[in-house]
Amino acid sequence: MITVIGSVNMDLIATTSRLPEPGETVSGTDFTTAQGGKGANQALAAQRAGASVKMAGAVGDDAFASQALALLGEAGADLTSVRRLDGPTGIAMIIVGGDGENMIAVIPGANGKVTAGDADQAVAAMSAGDTLLLQMEIPEAAIEAALKATRAKGVRSVLNIAPLTEAVERLAPLADIVIANETEFARLSGRPTETLEAARAELEKLHGKTGQCLIVTLGGDGVLWARHGQIDHVDSLKITPVDTVGAGDTFCGYLAQGLDTGMDFASAVRRAAAAGALACLKPGAQPSIPVSADVEACL
Repeated sequence: MITVIGSVNMDLIATTSRLPEPGETVSGTDFTTAQGGKGANQALAAQRAGASVKMAGAVGDDAFASQALALLGEAGADLTSVRRLDGPTGIAMIIVGGDGENMIAVIPGANGKVTAGDADQAVAAMSAGDTLLLQMEIPEAAIEAALKATRAKGVRSVLNIAPLTEAVERLAPLADIVIANETEFARLSGRPTETLEAARAELEKLHGKTGQCLIVTLGGDGVLWARHGQIDHVDSLKITPVDTVGAGDTFCGYLAQGLDTGMDFASAVRRAAAAGALACLKPGAQPSIPVSADVEACL
């Protein structure tokens, strides 16, 4: 069983020929809305991967609330721990350039009202051996409470340190498994890396120092991971990306599902990397998340 404590958003997505520079206005070619929020995205990815998922978080009392939860509900996720609060549902404003890269501004809304008490309650309902999946789009007090509570319950904790905040360096050591992209990993290691070889060297150094299980997603360069003294790399599928916004969350959800079902670590990472690549082939965070059969066909 996987519990996700995290954000639930509606994404407002503008497509442009290229991303604007600071202070620049560019003309758009399309506008859509899609369900999002890193917590909800990862929950849906785990559900589509084959897990039983419980989502804990909050939405507002506006028109976006039910819409934001629609795909999770259709997929069969347990939404009984998503509170409905006064005020707006979280919003992400996304610009997608012609090369598939993106820029995102997030307005927390109800996500900013998720409490340590909510986290404690969610973890209290879990059992030893379950998996807890967290991100950084809810208040740090809730994340900290959840991570500390998992230790006493014997629950596996997976923390995706995105979006990057000042609390990352303090919270990351509390998790069993940490997932980061290149920029986020640079905060943990203290040194930016420009090549795969440099990233591998820094990962080996940090893992040797902390002993913590660490995973670094590198986009088209695949995934690096360190666990129990072993360092390894998984290549990415060769694709032409349409929209990369859902790739990282898809990876996290699929990884959590693989580990929760007892899949060996290397295989779980490889499968999650394939799922993350497939998520780049369609626009939108949640609509782009592949189902398990499509991922298996690529392995």
